[in-house]
Amino acid sequence: MFSHPNWLKRAQGTGFVLFAASAAFLTYFSMYAFRKPFTANSYTEFDDPSWQISFKIALILAQVFGYLCAKFIGIKVISEMQHQQRGLTIIGLIAAAEISLVLFAITPIGLNVIWLFFNGLSLGMIWGLVFSFLEGRKTSEILGAILSVTFILASGLVRSVGKWLIDTLNVPELWMPAATGALFFPLLLFSVKCLTLIPEPTIEDEQARQKRLPMDGKARWQFFKQYWFGISSLILSFMLFTGFRDFRDNFAAEIWQALGHGEEPAIFAYAGIRMSFIVLIALGAMVLVKNNKTAFYVNHGFILFGAALLLSSTFAFEANLISAKAWMVLLGSGLYISYIPYNCFLFDRMISAVGSVANAVFLIYLADSAGYLGSVSILLYRTFAMPELSWLNFFINACYLVGIVAAALVACSLCYFTVRLSPIRTHHSKQVVT
Repeated sequence: MFSHPNWLKRAQGTGFVLFAASAAFLTYFSMYAFRKPFTANSYTEFDDPSWQISFKIALILAQVFGYLCAKFIGIKVISEMQHQQRGLTIIGLIAAAEISLVLFAITPIGLNVIWLFFNGLSLGMIWGLVFSFLEGRKTSEILGAILSVTFILASGLVRSVGKWLIDTLNVPELWMPAATGALFFPLLLFSVKCLTLIPEPTIEDEQARQKRLPMDGKARWQFFKQYWFGISSLILSFMLFTGFRDFRDNFAAEIWQALGHGEEPAIFAYAGIRMSFIVLIALGAMVLVKNNKTAFYVNHGFILFGAALLLSSTFAFEANLISAKAWMVLLGSGLYISYIPYNCFLFDRMISAVGSVANAVFLIYLADSAGYLGSVSILLYRTFAMPELSWLNFFINACYLVGIVAAALVACSLCYFTVRLSPIRTHHSKQVVT
């Protein structure tokens, strides 16, 4: 799409990291402006007594179903996509998401729910496209750590922008999501242009992290069969973390309301900024681990640590040892310390550790497709099986269930790969970064 400037081809130190991380961060941050602002509203005035669910839950379900379909499509499409097509694909998909938000605003209430499905369908493949620019490099950990901050920071900030549009500029509730997206579209175009300037991994990157190539159906199946138990354990654990993370994110307004902080307009940014610092420091430390197999195991350890923080902070809150705000920050930090490695580091290091010529995006989308099944399942269970249970009580119960079961699955994966990889003599002497 654009030629690579010579200075960027030569730069593989701090300058390259700052440029690549900023381009990826701003691209994915901008995407959130087309995905999350609508969740800042309650939409209670649009509820129909004849419906079994509220208007907001219908919107969230529609978008999550779209995201779910996109993840399954992405297993094939993104893992096979040629690199020169990625930039235009990002812009095209997000433009389609914005059109869906405009149609949502002008379509009659009830019928407009379908446009959130198409919005999710358009946005569900953006992460894989963005991360594909960063994977397979010696600096992938630090690049991924910076990119992953968007999970935490962007959601709260774009919701705050949406609330500002309604409260200050009197933008109608139904038009607010499209208006927020329009504000961020110029930034999206600029950041995607910068993203396409990132050069391909160098020979040194390929020696350290394995060459990354598109994978056809046969290659994907062969890779999965070889490590099916470990991959399945990780996918099931990620399904739980994704479902819980999505529930927490989509219904943050209701949870903060139950905790007594619902009227504070900056509460989303308050928690998001603090969690970002904690998670970035914790996960950024993984770049210090050079040996690929060791780093793969350390990723498991970080996920288990995050689950422990999630569980212990919830116990401390119930025992009145910490405040509601501290609990939400610590719980969110633990959740994202567990959640983010799947999207950035875990599978990237796995491919390097086992010595296969593959790409991490295939495994990320395989996990993501299962993850959004978990998201849909938790949302449907809360809506239909336990409709009378308060948001807060359901959230606490889900926290304990997810923390315990997911940690057990990750421990199974760690034991499996410790045994499975022990006889394999991978060429670590070539992979260690000096």
